[in-house]
Amino acid sequence: MELDDRSKVIVDDLLSNPSVSSKDLEKKYDLTRRQLGYSINKINDWLKDSNLPAIERTRQGHFIIDQTVFTNLASELPKVLPADMNILSENQRVYMIVMMILSNEELSLFHFTSELAVSKNTILSDLKRAQEFVSDYNLTIRYSRRSGYLIEGKEFNIRKLLTNVISKLLDMKNGSDWIYKLANIQEYEITEINNRIDNVEKKLTIQFTDEKVAMMPFTLILVLERIKKGHIIDPFYIQYEELSDTKEYLATEEILYDLKDIPMEERMFITLYLLTANVYWSESLTEEAIPNLKQAIDDMLRLFEKRAIIFIQDREQLLNKLLLHVKPAYYRIKYHLNDVNDIQLTVSKEFMELHHLVQKSTEPLEELIGEKIPESETTYLTMLIGGWLTKQGESIQEKVKAIVVCPKGVSVSRLMFSELRELFPEFVFLDSLSVREFVNYKLDYDIVFSPVFLETDNRLYIASSFLEREEKIRLRKQVMLDFHGYIPSDINVDDLITIIKNNADIEDEQQLTKDLYRYIHRDDTAQVKNQRNDLPAASLDELIIPENITLKRSVSSWEEAIRIAANPLVESGHIKNDYVEAIISYYDKDPYIVIGPNIAIPHAAPDEGVNDVAMSLLRLEKGVIFTEDYSINLIVIIAAVDKQKHLKALMQLMKLAGSDEDRNAMIYADSREEIFKIINKYSV
Repeated sequence: MELDDRSKVIVDDLLSNPSVSSKDLEKKYDLTRRQLGYSINKINDWLKDSNLPAIERTRQGHFIIDQTVFTNLASELPKVLPADMNILSENQRVYMIVMMILSNEELSLFHFTSELAVSKNTILSDLKRAQEFVSDYNLTIRYSRRSGYLIEGKEFNIRKLLTNVISKLLDMKNGSDWIYKLANIQEYEITEINNRIDNVEKKLTIQFTDEKVAMMPFTLILVLERIKKGHIIDPFYIQYEELSDTKEYLATEEILYDLKDIPMEERMFITLYLLTANVYWSESLTEEAIPNLKQAIDDMLRLFEKRAIIFIQDREQLLNKLLLHVKPAYYRIKYHLNDVNDIQLTVSKEFMELHHLVQKSTEPLEELIGEKIPESETTYLTMLIGGWLTKQGESIQEKVKAIVVCPKGVSVSRLMFSELRELFPEFVFLDSLSVREFVNYKLDYDIVFSPVFLETDNRLYIASSFLEREEKIRLRKQVMLDFHGYIPSDINVDDLITIIKNNADIEDEQQLTKDLYRYIHRDDTAQVKNQRNDLPAASLDELIIPENITLKRSVSSWEEAIRIAANPLVESGHIKNDYVEAIISYYDKDPYIVIGPNIAIPHAAPDEGVNDVAMSLLRLEKGVIFTEDYSINLIVIIAAVDKQKHLKALMQLMKLAGSDEDRNAMIYADSREEIFKIINKYSV
């Protein structure tokens, strides 16, 4: 019997290195345990035909080979077993099949079996896997007698697939040789395109990464070949004005200088391809093509510094490094080409929390691009920032990491998170979570703050959802004493000044003393500022104005109560009817909107119909039933546009909710004015 290629290579490896294990072979040749077992059985059948002892496999995955096998096969092996044989995995055959279909016409099963040297059944199985692979791009593999195998779908998606497959093939051993062969590309074609790419790099005064330089000639040749065959890209939402002003558009013209019949859509696509290519180095980093990009990256870094309690050194250098990556990422994300880059990166355990904080800081970039930043891009940003911090000797791992677990709904949870972060500015606060989210939380943390008892191996501090000044002082003292062995309020400003004098020159001792005293004895109930524009957040009396207060004796249902309570905000244009329906849809999902006896704060997400920050109040003399547990007399509709603007008013409302006297006075008030007077008491 004749050995197949895979079995030949495996027996050669076994005879060359008898100590190799099953796992080593599986990993080396990308085989499953079953596939390796199948090959070992074939080898043993072949040895049996040659009257040689079988190769035994131990339970630990090692091999026992009789000396007669070595003696008898030593002279035969060079003739039978090619030393450079490359076993193809199933995935690699799929990429090859896709490449053949994309770059050739009238292909049949025979072409695949002869080119890949496998059986017809293997190819049929591979074609099924190829169909699964291309379906991720909304494409289909179809066979017809007249045209053979074709890939059908939008040309834009086919280009994305083509670029990804080229990348996959180049990752293989002898990958470029395979592309030459499968796509019928001549070496002189690659040389010509490489010369043009050299000119492009000089014209743009940039240097593409080695990976991109390897990919570009193959991609451009195959794209141009598809254009020749009439596979023109569909008109899509590339903005001509945005791309035609770039240096990359001029570079595209340089590449296509002698090709006159290339449609504008194709010129735009090639420009976009150059714009999305990763750059290793650039002589000049201007933002003419993408105004405000550098500012958005800087804003992202500032948010990250605040969340991670870190000061980034040599900031301008890191900004330029990030700009090199983010500029092509901007076009990848905006035009949905990020899977073309296909970065298969994973965050190491050391960087898990860092990655989480980077993800939470990308809002300025998302606003600029108008799209959510994909995981692959935030992973790369994490690696760049993490590497920079390591270089400057910083580590998130060394900092105290805290989470807040609150069962009382999104707004109350955010309020608690915000207050605790202000109270402990030296801690990294990772998340505010519901109890259910906490049960499955994966990140490492040191402290949990929660108003309820939780099962945890870490330190748990029970804290009210709304922290009064006295509780804040007590909590801070307790936590700092536990973690650092001192109580912060005992810090003496004069002692600090003496220490600073011994180690630094002080320009204005009087002003420094004032600033230190103000920081150490700061009022944690001070006015909440809007993070984005630094304007004071609205007070309770600025949001629940008399016009937004409705008095009713009773209502027939919770749904009716919501509609009546929200009506003033709908009429004034602060919210849409969609927001009211969204609140009602959460009826069964969020029982924790009840913030005190007889008072509830129903709300939904900002993107479900909020136009501007606002609140309204419905007072019912006879309470309405909410779930089986509560009778509600005071219903405050909250419409929040972000995480900050309503927090001050919410803090004041929570304080009001804690007063039995004022809460009952509102329930039994005779007029809006009486209720508004009570609201005024808490709006300071």
